[in-house]
Amino acid sequence: MSKVSSVSLNDQGFTNSAEQHWNLGAPALVEAAVSRGEGHLAKDGPLVVETGKHTGRSANDKFMVRDAETEDSVWWGKTNVAMTPDHFAALKADFLAAVAEKDTLFVQDLFGGSQPEHRVNVRIINELAWHNLFIRTMLVRPNAEELAAFVPEYTIIDLPSFKADPARHGTRSETVIAVNLTEKLILIGGTAYAGEMKKSVFGLLNYLLPLDSVMPMHCSANIGPEGDTAIFFGLSGTGKTTLSADASRVLIGDDEHGWSDTAVFNFEGGCYAKMIRLSEEAEPEIYATTRRFGTVLENVVMDPETRELDLDDNSKAENTRGAYPIEFIPNASEKNMGPVPKNIIMLTADAFGVLPPISRLTPEQAMYHFLSGYTAKVAGTEIGVTEPEATFSTCFGAPFMPRHPSVYGNLLKERIAKGGVRCWLVNTGWTGGKYGEGNRMPIKATRALLNAALDGSLNDGEFRIDENFGFEVPVSVPGVDSGILDPRSTWSDASAYDETAQKLVKLFINNFEQFAEHVDQNVREAAPTAA
Repeated sequence: MSKVSSVSLNDQGFTNSAEQHWNLGAPALVEAAVSRGEGHLAKDGPLVVETGKHTGRSANDKFMVRDAETEDSVWWGKTNVAMTPDHFAALKADFLAAVAEKDTLFVQDLFGGSQPEHRVNVRIINELAWHNLFIRTMLVRPNAEELAAFVPEYTIIDLPSFKADPARHGTRSETVIAVNLTEKLILIGGTAYAGEMKKSVFGLLNYLLPLDSVMPMHCSANIGPEGDTAIFFGLSGTGKTTLSADASRVLIGDDEHGWSDTAVFNFEGGCYAKMIRLSEEAEPEIYATTRRFGTVLENVVMDPETRELDLDDNSKAENTRGAYPIEFIPNASEKNMGPVPKNIIMLTADAFGVLPPISRLTPEQAMYHFLSGYTAKVAGTEIGVTEPEATFSTCFGAPFMPRHPSVYGNLLKERIAKGGVRCWLVNTGWTGGKYGEGNRMPIKATRALLNAALDGSLNDGEFRIDENFGFEVPVSVPGVDSGILDPRSTWSDASAYDETAQKLVKLFINNFEQFAEHVDQNVREAAPTAA
């Protein structure tokens, strides 16, 4: 039986006579999704669904209402695009009218955040059963006692069938993600990509938590045998999920966390992993979730007769995804929390082949590289495009950071100093040359260096100062070929390395100009050195 909240939709101003399904569990939601033709069960139990034309986030269709609450607190620009209160009012009126016409609604009351002192109560209203299952899987699920006392603080309405009107609503297209922090309401329409709900809650926490001096982070996190927590920052493709999934360490979470005075805590109760070309050998724990009831697989190809999955087939999308409860991972933390961190790992896939496989950072260098959020994309397939492309995403998650990056950077710097945290920059990209000439960094070497950093043994070795970036680089590490530790020596043409390194240095310096006036002089001095 579903658990209806004491705070009804009518109490929130909704006029609706629809059949309302409140806080259904996974079996009932799977049953509803299948019976309504929203998805199909695969051979081993997961629900397979399609998201239509939107197979990823619609970043250009996201807006925040610019009003007295947000005028001076949001970092307005390309990432945080303004919507007027009048446009939102028209959008809200049309959303409520659309909700009133629905025959069936699915409602979940959930927490964003695992630490009780720093979580937010979020109500999600869906027209699709599988969307309701997705968000129930991804956020933190209240127990029966917590549900009975649940009062929604923020509400998300997600209607894929809704089509925005750019002239009336001030949108760019028929797709819209509109955030109103004053009214505590988020409206999502015109897209069936369920990840929009997850990231909307992440953005909400990124706005709220700094007010309590809690550091919100786009990172994975795990705990070692000695109770030592490690945080892994990194953009897509840098190894954030892979390197944090370590059988010898307890997983706190794979994507979104907060760092309070007492804990590192997962914002979520589930994982949202890429499924394309997933290997049972390389990632057995994640692979096993594709064979479990309760997992939601987006845009994964399935044989209609045998119901067998083909994880290598990208004909529906390259960004195929799986959502599953975190407890599906065998070594996951029971409380989704761990002690404050002892190590911070910043991951980058440097396709220029310039950065060492691991470097030790000062707190000022850590803030510099956190604000930079560097990785590199490999050369494209267009004729004549042969060079890697640098990508800078501040705080390793710019699309989800409503406040100015310096807010998050200063929080990180303070917490590093307070806890004496060791900081490392790990390059999982190329060695022996740039992409197309060198080779991908050996995963065995990366894991060996990472293990030495996390167990503390790396600190006891000899370090040199990198001539371009100024950070410390180990000279030798047991079990690792010393040659790989000096990128310049791995290139066949040392002068070509020097030229490429200086090119990357200048890209860093140019990118950081936007932050220079917002940081201390010692952080500005942590910049790499141009020749």
